Amino acid sequence: MTAGAETHCPYCALQCAMTLLPKVPGAPADDPRLTVEGRAFPTNRGGLCKKGWTSSTLLDSADRVVQPLVRNADGELQPATWDDALDLIAETLRSVRAQHGADANGVFGGGGLTNEKAYQLGKFARIALGTSRIDYNGRFCMSSAAAASNRAFGADRGLPFPLTDLDAAHTVLLLGSNVAETMPPFLSHIEGARAAGGLIVVDPRRSSTARLTDDDQGIHLAPAPGTDLQLLLGLIHIVIAERLHDDGYVRDRTVGFAELRRSVAGWWPERVQQVTGVPVVLLRQVARRLGSGRPTYILSGRGVEQHVNGTDTATAAINLALILGLPGKPDSGYGTLTGQGNGQGGREHGQKSDQLPGYRKITDPDARAHVAAVWGVHPDDLPGPGLPAVQLLASIGEPGGIRTLLVHGSNLSVSAPNAGGVRERLHSLDLLVVCDFFLSETAQLADVVLPVTQWAEEEGTMTSLEGRVIRRRKAIDPPAGARSELWIMAELARRLEAPGRFDLDPADVFDELARASAGGIADYSGLSHALLDEGMPAYWPYPAGSDGTPRPFEHRFAHADGLARIVAVSVARPAEPAATGDELTLITGRLLEHYQSGAQTRRVPELMDARPRLEATLHPATAADRGLADGDDIELSNDRGVVRARVTTTTGIRPDTVFLPFHYPDDHSANLLTSDATDPISSMPEFKTAVVRIRAMSGAAP
Repeated sequence: MTAGAETHCPYCALQCAMTLLPKVPGAPADDPRLTVEGRAFPTNRGGLCKKGWTSSTLLDSADRVVQPLVRNADGELQPATWDDALDLIAETLRSVRAQHGADANGVFGGGGLTNEKAYQLGKFARIALGTSRIDYNGRFCMSSAAAASNRAFGADRGLPFPLTDLDAAHTVLLLGSNVAETMPPFLSHIEGARAAGGLIVVDPRRSSTARLTDDDQGIHLAPAPGTDLQLLLGLIHIVIAERLHDDGYVRDRTVGFAELRRSVAGWWPERVQQVTGVPVVLLRQVARRLGSGRPTYILSGRGVEQHVNGTDTATAAINLALILGLPGKPDSGYGTLTGQGNGQGGREHGQKSDQLPGYRKITDPDARAHVAAVWGVHPDDLPGPGLPAVQLLASIGEPGGIRTLLVHGSNLSVSAPNAGGVRERLHSLDLLVVCDFFLSETAQLADVVLPVTQWAEEEGTMTSLEGRVIRRRKAIDPPAGARSELWIMAELARRLEAPGRFDLDPADVFDELARASAGGIADYSGLSHALLDEGMPAYWPYPAGSDGTPRPFEHRFAHADGLARIVAVSVARPAEPAATGDELTLITGRLLEHYQSGAQTRRVPELMDARPRLEATLHPATAADRGLADGDDIELSNDRGVVRARVTTTTGIRPDTVFLPFHYPDDHSANLLTSDATDPISSMPEFKTAVVRIRAMSGAAP
């Protein structure tokens, strides 16, 4: 055990710094082996949320998978040796490829994997399996924001400025992000804006973050679900009509303003009020506040992005920021709040179906040649672009679809949209392999479960929401039966007689990643574990010989001409008809105590005791109309599935909506109801506006 290992939290992309200390002598026997202490760091300033403070509990969990499990002829998962499990996997992968082609083998990654594991997974898929069929759960999280940033700025870095820049903000517009629950230490960075009365929160619910606007400390806008794009078009209309935009910035740093002006002409305030429900007086108040010329930031989150028009909605937010002259200024800006711990790095180095390391396009001949040379293969041996996550999963059981799936760092049977359909398809695979440290709901469906190391048991790097590359450090040894995914990939590659090297040391893998990324948008070539251990801030791009790039858009954008693209967008038809009659619109989101699919946090007693069951939040009038009261058990249903929940009421939600958190499994999984319709640009699923019916039910509590 290493005394005082300085590392970072295993959960969200804020990546709060912490120190892991050995249990003090004389502490109760059931205390975790490691004590968590907050550590001074620019993003969290020593603070942690409930999840961070309790994170070491999972290292000693009795639920830990500590040896490979293989499903036997009776359908039961039974312990197996590593050699037997890996031999079975390799034999099946080889057989399926021989019979059905390389693309019959699929890989599904995760936004919580270290940079080293995400990089190696993309390499393994493409040169060990020869498959194009790889994607990851960041497609459910950041894909629309990434697509919008790429087409506007030419690059996608969640926050293209250090988080501490927000401290001096006069106004902060938060679009669809409940940071008070998802990343509480973030709040210290918006206290200045809040004190100045400039915190503006857009959310259909009066969330914990929205309540921070009380007492004249800001403004809460509660548009009807699915109308965020119309709201933003209306704000742009007002900014232009009242000449609040920055003419000089628009002229010198952007193209496309004239088309934008024409495209928003029809979104006058009264029409926007009619569509969104947001009063005209508030629309004008917000537009004027944003256009005051004081330090201003616009930040977007999943609430406005997880839609079939998510890319266009994020683009509208960027357009608003651009005409106000915010991106790249020293005291203002636009950014999007990454959710998963390595959501940023995880999408930069090869897990996405269309990308190679360094954020390179897999269709770019120069990119293919560069990466192939680093990997020691011919460019023609690299597969082309594959299928994004929803389409990848939908291909199971279809002609030409995948027949095997290797899952790393994801719990698909809970987190995927239309989860019931996903569960059925997973059952039909020839082989499902899940690498996890717990028997997650997806692992319970697997043919083979491989036990892997947890965050405090491994070395590596992560990239935080501000594009800062940070070190994850080992504090304790893993259980004897657990293995790093780097080792697993190396062993499978050897069995498959794959070309190239598959190193075991994370520092060596990172050095190769750095070479593969050199010259790309996300260039890490000047970084190494040794340099990061010196503690200097490391913002990408960080080409060799540089000091990194904390503010990449300060002087120019990443397009060849240095100009940002203002892309006019319009309102398209929704994924499904709006709720009518007794129907409600379901909106989903997170809770303070839980994270993602809950596979980890539901195993922490302190967190689970605080939020033990799924609760459906309704407006009191909505509940009363249906004869419901707090504590009643209900079923929520649509054509995709049925979910059981317990009623809780609050006036902080619109009467036409119902809110469910998405952290719970089985028939308490909100994603049984969500749609797998996707954004045509980003392939982001429609998570936020499912239409549901509710009814009271009798019997035991859910």
